[in-house]
Order: sequence, then C-alpha cells, then structure tokens
Amino acid sequence: MPELSSFHDVRFPPGVAFGATGGPERRNEIVSLTSGREKRNARFSQSRRHFDAGTGVRSLSDLHDVLAFFEARRGSLHAFRFRDPFDMKSCRPDETVSATDQALGTGDGVRTRFALVKRYGEGDDAYERFIARPVVETLTVAVDGEEISSGGWSFDFETGDVVFEAGSVPGAGGTLTAGYEFDVPVRFDTERLAVSLTAFKAGQIPSIPLIEVQA
Repeated sequence: MPELSSFHDVRFPPGVAFGATGGPERRNEIVSLTSGREKRNARFSQSRRHFDAGTGVRSLSDLHDVLAFFEARRGSLHAFRFRDPFDMKSCRPDETVSATDQALGTGDGVRTRFALVKRYGEGDDAYERFIARPVVETLTVAVDGEEISSGGWSFDFETGDVVFEAGSVPGAGGTLTAGYEFDVPVRFDTERLAVSLTAFKAGQIPSIPLIEVQA
C-alpha cells in the first residue's frame, strides 16, 4: 500500500460545505470560590472549530461525493481542507480581500518570517488566530500599504509563516500586512457515515462531524 501523508491538500466538496453548520469552541475551567467569586482559566490558547456538514447534503450526487471523499481520506485518518462558510477571508465575508487587511508585524530590517494571522477584536483584547492553510493564489502581502511582488516572498506551510527573500526583507519600522482567503484544516470526527435514501435521486447523511486539527 502506498504511504499517505497525515494531511491531504484537497478541499472537502465546496457545495456541501456551504450548507454546513458549526463554529469555534473554547475550553475554559471555571472554579466557584466560597466567597462567590470565580476563578477562570483558558485551557486552549487557540479556539477549535467544529462543523457538521450533514445539513449540506442536498442530492444523491452530493452524497456520492462525500462518500468518495470519506473513503479517500480513510475516514478520520487524514486531515484535509474545509471551506468555512462563515469565515473564509482576511476581511468580512462580503468584502474583497486586500493586502492591507491584517497586520502581521513590524520589520526590523533583519527579520524574514512573519506568522500569518487573522485578528478578531480590537486593542489588547484582540485574539490572533494562526492561519495554516491560506489559498496561496489569493495571498497578497504589503509593507506600509505598498504591495510586494509574490517573487519577493513565499508561504511556508510547515510553519505557517510568510517568508521574505533576500532583497525584499521589510525595513526597520515597516508595517507588514496581508490579505487572503483560507481554509480550515479538519478531519472527520467519526469512524462511519450513516447514509439513507429519502427519495428517487435524493439522499441524506444526517451527520458529518468535522473537527479542526493542527496541520
């Protein structure tokens, strides 16, 4: 049998993903003290997304696509790309991606790597989400608002960093920004699919649970 990687760089059927439900999960520990006060501690530094794509299956063709995809991934064995229907851009879903959407850091004339992030909220309370699977052909990068040619940088999928080539390194004080579309790395959160036919040329899979992974 051929050796397979733990991440397959393919996207879950987009039409089915568009009808999915789900969103981010946070894990917090909350202890109630005898005084009535609470002590709260975050167990996850990054949120983790869960989806159920069963609601996106609308036809027999959709059902077949999901079955084939499930078999090719060996069930929950291999992770893959999933297009989150609610959050898939560096900007708002109804806006156009711009190279100035998200701030990645400030140059010092030496630093060549900047983590690709998306920021939620403002100021000190803002949450920075690491983006591991951008759609590279949509990724644009700018320094102080001026877009940098893609020949001057690349994206490292192993680390999730935008990497600048010699000669394109942001100068001291330069503000690096980026814009992009992205997918969520997920795997099936089940070992089996329950399939049924509801009518001629129509079928359903009541639940297709997916969970975000590090990839």
